[in-house]
Amino acid sequence: MGRKAKFKDIDFLDAALKLVAEGEAGAATVSAIAEELGAPIGSVYHRFSTKEVLLAELWLRTVESFQRGFLEALGRLDGLSAALHTPGWVRENLMEGKVLLVHRREELVSGQWPEEVKGKAGRLSYELDEGIKDYARQTFGDVMETSILKTTFALIDVPYSATKRYLMKEKSPPKILDELIEKTFYAVIGGRDENL
Repeated sequence: MGRKAKFKDIDFLDAALKLVAEGEAGAATVSAIAEELGAPIGSVYHRFSTKEVLLAELWLRTVESFQRGFLEALGRLDGLSAALHTPGWVRENLMEGKVLLVHRREELVSGQWPEEVKGKAGRLSYELDEGIKDYARQTFGDVMETSILKTTFALIDVPYSATKRYLMKEKSPPKILDELIEKTFYAVIGGRDENL
């Protein structure tokens, strides 16, 4: 009978998260992750073929956590809550927020990544695309390029760009961002006077 594993995948991901949050992605080396856990280096490689794969898995876990709330708001057709989800989530999850800067979704869908990484990235991309299309269809009555562009700009581009500036400085986004995102939302999506 085999020996029960002392550490689980989540333990390694949490150790990497702590190292990324305290420094940057470069700080999460295999030896640093192993040291953080008090685990042998070989146990990291037993679960993750490379440090890059471990960080990709951490990124995917973080995006999935973030995206869940965003898609729930879209599902309720509450576009403003979806737009405000980005700064709100980052305020509550500042450590995890730094992980969002490690990769871009497009990087993980293709390239030399293991199929499991590409599969998870593809699934998350598909779910986001479908959520955006459904919201655009319900809001504008179609999924034409202009409707998708407006939806993506107001719900993703503006909130992410505004929040990223603070994430890069390791600061929580100020509350005034919410007001600016709300004004932009109504100016682009409509439904209320943009001169709030």
